[in-house]
Amino acid sequence: MGDVVQMHFTTPDYVIFALLLVASTCIGLFYALSGGRQRTTQEFLLADRSMSCLPVSLSLLATFQSAVAILGAPSEIYTYGTQYWFLGVSYFLGLLIPAHVFIPVFYRLRLTSAYEYLELRFNKTVRIMGTVTFIFQMVIYMGVVLYAPALALNAVTGFDLWGAVLAMGLVCTLYTTLGGLKAVIWTDVFQTIVMFAGQLAVIIVGAHQAGGMGEVWRKAMNGSRIASLDLNPDPTERHTFWTLGVGGVFLMLALYGVNQAQVQRYLSSRTEREAVMSCYVVFPCQQVVLCLGCLMGLVMATSKPMTRQMVLYFVMDVFRDLPGLPGLFVACLFSGALSTISSAFNSLATVTMEDLIKPFCPAMTEAKATLLSKGLALAYGLVCLTMAYVASLMGSVLQAAFSIFGMVGGPLLGLFCLGMFFPWANSTGAIVGLVAGLAMAFWIGIGNFVSRMAVPTPLLPIINATTMPLRGNMTTAVMTTLITSITAKPKPTGVQALYNLSYLWYSAHNSTTVVIVGLIVSLLTGPMKEKDLTPGTVYPVLGNLLFFLPERYREKLCCVTPLSHKVALRSIQASPQPSCRLAHTVQETAL
Repeated sequence: MGDVVQMHFTTPDYVIFALLLVASTCIGLFYALSGGRQRTTQEFLLADRSMSCLPVSLSLLATFQSAVAILGAPSEIYTYGTQYWFLGVSYFLGLLIPAHVFIPVFYRLRLTSAYEYLELRFNKTVRIMGTVTFIFQMVIYMGVVLYAPALALNAVTGFDLWGAVLAMGLVCTLYTTLGGLKAVIWTDVFQTIVMFAGQLAVIIVGAHQAGGMGEVWRKAMNGSRIASLDLNPDPTERHTFWTLGVGGVFLMLALYGVNQAQVQRYLSSRTEREAVMSCYVVFPCQQVVLCLGCLMGLVMATSKPMTRQMVLYFVMDVFRDLPGLPGLFVACLFSGALSTISSAFNSLATVTMEDLIKPFCPAMTEAKATLLSKGLALAYGLVCLTMAYVASLMGSVLQAAFSIFGMVGGPLLGLFCLGMFFPWANSTGAIVGLVAGLAMAFWIGIGNFVSRMAVPTPLLPIINATTMPLRGNMTTAVMTTLITSITAKPKPTGVQALYNLSYLWYSAHNSTTVVIVGLIVSLLTGPMKEKDLTPGTVYPVLGNLLFFLPERYREKLCCVTPLSHKVALRSIQASPQPSCRLAHTVQETAL
């Protein structure tokens, strides 16, 4: 295995891969022709708010379990050892906080787009800025997440590059456009099962060939792959307990707390309780996914060293005498791509319709709005294919495209936290804070990219390049694919130290920038008063934390009344503007 040769698919492999595409298309057609036949925006964009806990939770899991993540986690363990496994510590708070803070606020406001919240809390300008930022993030990202695994597959197996890109892109566009969110969620369920099956097959066969899991663990111990707890507080250290366990919480909040693709799934749940339960169900599922990726990496560590080690090379070698199993793993890989891209199409169509079109076309009929929503999903599918072509022309700049996705999530998280946790924050503070957070994110991200480019590295992404880690705020979707050798480097100082900040601190650093700048500007320009707040848009976290203060002081912090009570009490007097949806909340809260 020292000299890698190109391997090829057999007929059973192509059949299994084709079955993935056919099954995904059939699910889309089924939901296009059944039920309400996607005739309303509520059904097309929110599945009629009728989804139960299990499919929502598996869809939440699949949305950012991209193909690059499936390839990246084992490569991380193979190259650096099991320190990455401690990321699982962050899942507890990273899912508990969305379940009990973000979901109650979003669900009780009866939103369709997460960015509607920004208008209710601040004003229309902030809403549009948040929407445009999200669209920029996802458009850049979705083409790359489609192209990158196809490129890797082509390099290893000779599988036709553009055949794979077009097949995946067109099938995904078809079932997303025809079946709406319900089709997206149920295909995610199917694709999650395929992902689990593919990864389990690699672990079982690979461990068997190595002599069993006991032998795999022994070799990993002897090869120094099993990492001990690293409590080094240095934020420039790539992976320590603190970067993974604390920085990872902010990464998870950016993904599962405020990202439109995930919020849309919460809002599609039948009840708030089902939405909260979906977060609880995702927790063990995330741990299983993390364990599978790490175990794959340990099994890879039992193989002979390769100069261009990569998950796909290893998989093709392990399955070389087992026809059909390479196809199963490729189906697993592209299930990750399909679930991520379909979520992108649907969420982009939703925010474009709800945030950029409906507010300016209030007289639009429901039938026309639904047709336009489907047209937007189709248009974003074509944009995805275009971006995949652009990605093919980018060369080493492909790293920067991945990085842009990671840079944006932190500032968006900070914007929502500013509005939800700090009642005195005003719209001017929100705008200036978001701009400051984005500027900080791009400064650090581009500085990091330029400093990395100063060291010559191969240009093939994912296969043997040093791709900038992107699990940060949806950043998440891209795990680290650092596969180059580790060399001792002098400790960075000054601005260079900022450029070398661990990628897991990006979301925390950039969201904190938004909050601090936003609060300072709000206090300088006149903080908001409680009577000016739209009811239900502030979560009383400060009031809960400062329970020991007298009530008159907590009143000044606008955090005395519990969230549910405040929504019910104040919405009776609310005027019929975007916040008129709160009228529904009165009935729900009374129940």
